[in-house]
Amino acid sequence: MAESKTDEAAPLHVVVFPWLAFGHIIPFLELPEQLAKRGHLVTFVSAPRNLARLRPVLPELKPRIRLAPLPLPAVEGLPAGAESTADVPPEKVELLKVAFDGLAAPFAAFLADACAGGEAGEGHDRKPDWIILDFAQHWLPAIADKHKAGLASILYLYLYISNRRRMQVPCAVFLIFPASGMAFLGTKELNAAHPRSTPADFTVPPPWIPSPSCIAFRGHEAEWFARAWDPNASGVSDISRILETTHRCPLLICRCSHEVDGPLCSLLGDLHRKPVLPSGHLAPYDAARAAGVAAAADKDEETAGLMRWLDTQPARSVLYVAFGSEAPLSPEQVAALALGLELAGVRFVWALRQPVGEDPPELPDGFEARVSGRGVVRVGWVPQVRVLAHAAVGGFFTHAGMSSLVESFLFGHPLVMLPLFADQGITARLMAERRVGVEVPWLVDGGAAFASEDVAAAVQRVMVEEGEEGEVFRRNAGELKEVLWDTARQERYIDDLVEQLLQRRTME
Repeated sequence: MAESKTDEAAPLHVVVFPWLAFGHIIPFLELPEQLAKRGHLVTFVSAPRNLARLRPVLPELKPRIRLAPLPLPAVEGLPAGAESTADVPPEKVELLKVAFDGLAAPFAAFLADACAGGEAGEGHDRKPDWIILDFAQHWLPAIADKHKAGLASILYLYLYISNRRRMQVPCAVFLIFPASGMAFLGTKELNAAHPRSTPADFTVPPPWIPSPSCIAFRGHEAEWFARAWDPNASGVSDISRILETTHRCPLLICRCSHEVDGPLCSLLGDLHRKPVLPSGHLAPYDAARAAGVAAAADKDEETAGLMRWLDTQPARSVLYVAFGSEAPLSPEQVAALALGLELAGVRFVWALRQPVGEDPPELPDGFEARVSGRGVVRVGWVPQVRVLAHAAVGGFFTHAGMSSLVESFLFGHPLVMLPLFADQGITARLMAERRVGVEVPWLVDGGAAFASEDVAAAVQRVMVEEGEEGEVFRRNAGELKEVLWDTARQERYIDDLVEQLLQRRTME
């Protein structure tokens, strides 16, 4: 790690506060670990059950990372014990946002207590230098506005100490969304100047993205994105949360890199007219390095059996199939996907998610018997990094969620992409344009929304060894692998980020 001119400065104390989804919590933990490796202190805030389910922090980093539980308030209709999107079906996620908004006052009290030690405190008892928050806390920067002047309470110490230093604990929003999605969304000011309201508005690139560009949604994706502008049970839309939070925070951190995201990194800074710092992609290097030696320690017989099966398969012959944890496939989609894998005729491992509170998805009659020997279906959790690291795996069939893509990039796998919601379609389009893989087309009509024949065709284009196209996909995926494993380059993103946090803590 390159030494910085601020290495001898007092270490930072940063409060980190992610949204209640493990797709957010995991990269929000990767960033504090990088800070802790550089000697800085982190207080990681989340609901108690989420903290209990975190993967272990490296022993040498534990003294610098404090876990701070903040219990969620009860919300009618939200199941008892539900603290993350993994605990509820998709239709109840909006109730999680209601509960999350209920943390505004408890978080203000927590922060007031955290500031009580002031600058003279030691360790985690010292006043925080920064709050790194997620997209959902549109209310957190607004707390500062409510306490601008004349308060005798301790909150005044947290919020304003003088006219020259307006916010004593400045906020930075950490955007785990792809740079392409953030560029497509734009800023609060740009959306006011160029309002978009109908699905058709989102099927073309916005005027602030340079032409030509593939950054736009398909019809069904645009319908989802248009609904994201509507208020949910919390009374606030998801889009409004993002626009308000990015508008109010003086510093933005984006999980992106110039090598992977190209000119989009610079474009974000131009659009927001404030510093937008790339963090790199925060790939799970420790898990990737450990993947090859973990088999001997397996206590889960199902996992051990899966790894033994992979051991018997030819190199680069197996397609790993997984679609994340946020949006389960419908029964019609499960059937279409299964028949497509059968038609493709390739070896595969399918991590099939079981929806919360529902029975396991039903596969077509006789499917498992017909693919026996070449296909394995695992309902429930699969050690994704372990599987992707195995020499038998030669491709990844994915929803194109950025966390999953980063894990795949570590091992140079070409992609078959079936985007399901949110910004996944835009990401898939960029990966296809970069010729890292292919996207499965969706049908205009039809209950499954995609055809089994199209699934099979996409899989064969990526997995068949013969042919120039497949080799192009593998070569381009290999280039991304080289980029991510250039760890010195990735470390520089964190070093630059830390440099800016150190400098700006005395400026904000």
